[in-house]
Amino acid sequence: MTELTELVGTWMRRQRWYSTKNVEPRLRLLASFEAEPADADVRIVTHFFCDDAPRTPRVYQVPVVARPARDGDEAALIGEAGGRFLYDGPTEEAYVASLVRLMTGAQRADGRDAHAQGHTLSRPIAVRSSRRLTGEQSNTSIVGELEDGRRALIKVFRVVQNGENPDVSTLAALTSGGSRRTPSLLGWLTGRWPTPDGGSAAGELALMQDFVPGAEDGWELAVSAAEQGEDFTERAFDLGAGTAELHRLMARVLPTTPATAEDVALALDGMFRRLTVTTTEVPEVEQLRAGIAAVYEEAAAAPLPVLQRIHGDLHLGQVLYAPERGWQFIDFEGEPLRPLAERSLPDATMRDVAGMLRSFDYVAGSLARRETPIDATGWAADARKAYLDGYASVAGSEVDDFHLLLDAFELDKAVYEIAYEARHRPAWIPIPLSAVQRLLATRVR
Repeated sequence: MTELTELVGTWMRRQRWYSTKNVEPRLRLLASFEAEPADADVRIVTHFFCDDAPRTPRVYQVPVVARPARDGDEAALIGEAGGRFLYDGPTEEAYVASLVRLMTGAQRADGRDAHAQGHTLSRPIAVRSSRRLTGEQSNTSIVGELEDGRRALIKVFRVVQNGENPDVSTLAALTSGGSRRTPSLLGWLTGRWPTPDGGSAAGELALMQDFVPGAEDGWELAVSAAEQGEDFTERAFDLGAGTAELHRLMARVLPTTPATAEDVALALDGMFRRLTVTTTEVPEVEQLRAGIAAVYEEAAAAPLPVLQRIHGDLHLGQVLYAPERGWQFIDFEGEPLRPLAERSLPDATMRDVAGMLRSFDYVAGSLARRETPIDATGWAADARKAYLDGYASVAGSEVDDFHLLLDAFELDKAVYEIAYEARHRPAWIPIPLSAVQRLLATRVR
């Protein structure tokens, strides 16, 4: 397997989903399982590789289609080993067809120290053709043409982790609960594999959901409206109402729990930790630190909400607008930098609301950074207000009841953004910095 490991390591470094940038992978093969192909000439093997290059080793799922001839997509060619040509599985229709059979047929695949099990909320489905989408960072998405004429979105998780992936568990619960605000989950694949230290891990490997036809990306839709000066308040209102509807259904189909003093202490500790990091990296924040800290402390002393499952990383890039369905919420994995075990924990709905408010600010901020700047501050203010009004139209007084918590979450998000921009796009620091200054100056809703 040394030859395979070397080939995959060289190829993996060029992939967008390889998470340790500018570092040469140091791979070791942990385990594999083989799926039954429809074509006897090909082999479909999913490998689990541990990368020891980062400080904390990561485990990658690498599905491979081995062909006797070099007749696949050249851009997806991993290399040649054992007289066969190895291709990245998600680019190959043979792999996608096999994956769909596993998921929606609730089938099992066993292998060397690993296995996979399919799960479904629908009847068995066959895929007629497929194409891989481009542009994703951490996963690989595929659009499959189904035999019944529908289309499905298939997501293959590249970095796999032990534990429940909320992208699957949340969508499964919402689908079973009759959600109209999310794509329906059709099937998913769980697996078991060895951990880097020789233990055992289990988690999700892939999911399949229905494809939303005619959908537009929420961020692109908002930016286009703002740059053209188009009124966005009606759509922002509907997005706010949709967010509240989503939260209500989540509270009905997934666990809720009263917030405790310990929950508050943990949240407060995280906020102050991020504030300390940001003031260290961006000295201008130091003069705002006292005001920010006062908001955090005031929120911690305010009435506590009931905690529930939330989206966890809500912004305009996580919603789609479809003429026939309205706003649709996608990608429930939560914040990528948080440990997987934390992403399914009950949280406050105001965290999602704060994330969307920051996203509207970033629409205006991005337009202000253009070579020919566009002033969309008024557009963003109107969109933010309409979004909150829409949320209140479903959730009642919730925003007013927990406005101190919302202020704290929005400040915390902006503080994090300042540190992020300082590291990656220093010219963009004024976007979140001005938001902090505005929030401290007004504190009125």
